Amino acid sequence: MSTSTAQSSNNVASAFIAELQHEAATTRKCLERIPAEKFDWKPHEKSMTFGRLASHIAEMFGWTPATLTQPELDFEKFDYAPYDPKSTEELLEFLDKNVNEAIETLRNTPDDVFLENWTMRNGETIYFTMPKISVMRSFVGNHIVHHRGQLSVYMRLNDIAVPSIYGPSADEGQM
Repeated sequence: MSTSTAQSSNNVASAFIAELQHEAATTRKCLERIPAEKFDWKPHEKSMTFGRLASHIAEMFGWTPATLTQPELDFEKFDYAPYDPKSTEELLEFLDKNVNEAIETLRNTPDDVFLENWTMRNGETIYFTMPKISVMRSFVGNHIVHHRGQLSVYMRLNDIAVPSIYGPSADEGQM
């Protein structure tokens, strides 16, 4: 396959890679500032702990391979256990592993795969079915951004400097 053919068959993936790399770098700036001694802190009884929220964000980058290589996620068929890092370094290693696997999966995904439907279910109960491109945008990408926004509030409430995310922050001023 020529380079131009390979590139033309992965235009969607190339766009997602660029976006994922940008969001991963921003996410890493946040996660690297969270000290392990704060992992058990939470702002409200209904909230996730700081560590659980941070690991959930890192985990979501890892949803890319399952989204693009499988037709569905059936909660009835697997035993989920959230990642529980013991240190900030472990958290960052988990993020980096998931980002690298996501990028590799995207590199190997032709454009037509993004148009295939993907379903989230729990046995017979279907939560949603939508094209994989929509799953990547909403369930993966927007979901990461949503929880990272929550994380920035956790940071502020703990006097941890919030990095510039999409513009200057009160802590870092410049982008």
